[in-house]
Amino acid sequence: MIRVLSAIVLCCFVMVDIAPVFAQDQGTIVVAQAQKRRTLFDLLFGEEPAPPPPVQQQQQPRSTAPRTPTAALPPAKPIVTKAEGATRLAVFGDSMAIDLSKALERFYADDPNLVVIDQGVGDSGFVREDFFDWDRAVGEQIAANSFDLAIVMIGVNDRQEIDADGQSYKSLTDPWKAIYQQRLTAFLNQLRAANKPVIWVGLPPMSKSEYSAALAQISAIQRLASFSGGAEFVDIYERFLGEDGKFSAYGPDVNGQSARMRKDDGIHFSTAGSDKLAFYLNQSIRNFYRGGGVSVAVADPLVGTDAGAMVRLPYQGLGQVRLLEVAGAVIPLSRSPNRAGDLVTASGQAAPVPAFTLEQLMTAPKGRVDAFGVGVDPGAVENAAGR
Repeated sequence: MIRVLSAIVLCCFVMVDIAPVFAQDQGTIVVAQAQKRRTLFDLLFGEEPAPPPPVQQQQQPRSTAPRTPTAALPPAKPIVTKAEGATRLAVFGDSMAIDLSKALERFYADDPNLVVIDQGVGDSGFVREDFFDWDRAVGEQIAANSFDLAIVMIGVNDRQEIDADGQSYKSLTDPWKAIYQQRLTAFLNQLRAANKPVIWVGLPPMSKSEYSAALAQISAIQRLASFSGGAEFVDIYERFLGEDGKFSAYGPDVNGQSARMRKDDGIHFSTAGSDKLAFYLNQSIRNFYRGGGVSVAVADPLVGTDAGAMVRLPYQGLGQVRLLEVAGAVIPLSRSPNRAGDLVTASGQAAPVPAFTLEQLMTAPKGRVDAFGVGVDPGAVENAAGR
């Protein structure tokens, strides 16, 4: 009897063939529920609810069409056509001037009234006239009237012997400096005689200390020649120093972000450094160029007076103009300058007569403001008169 009951209980829980059944029809996979046999337990208590229908998984067909990119290149910046009568800015010099001219082209790309002309010659300078004669070259450009405003940046190749009158002179000796300045002066005198404004750019610090010190002396000679030749000298030396006051290949760019300012040779400017230099030069260029044409008005208040014959410093480009601005001597083009005598009495009236004579000032009593602490004691004067 016990064996019979055990067999019945086992039949209640036996399940056969529980493996899932798969069917595939035209790309559709159907997962079937496992089949279960009826047992005595099902007869006594009823069958379980029917399972949900099988889940059909649809296979997505692969698309062979290429995807359209969501990102695209920015539209090309329109090229501004320069006006027919645009101001012509010529950049003269060596390889430093070539990099500068490219930076100025980028800076003034959107200005239709100014065109930059690259007149740089690599490896040139004022020492080797047998290689390139800048005095003759600028004379030819003036004769052709090819530019309106000149920028000069030169000197990185000039630390070498100079030949003159059949002799050679070592670099930076006194005879060398005298000959070098004479050549700079001859170059600038041609531009000054042709009424061509000139901006001379000084040399920046270099990575090698000995070379940098030599170029600093050359830049100092260029400064003196610029002053005497009526050119505006722009000193950029300190603008490209590091925080320690020495050469630094890195520095803030025009946006204030740290960037590489110099190339690996420690001499030339990188693109960011050239753009920074062009930004600085724009301040000086605006003194000559204001969107159309080139003009500068400087009034000498001593012209036509006795003081005009006095020995005084020559006009030194815009450096001297700034000194005159302090004294209020720069005037608009539409107004004629005042004479030196008119500056003393601006109203044109005669100077007022002093309130006290010299004798009255000498005998002023103590305590009066014009006695200056040395006045006469009135009591002492009365006692002397009584005697």
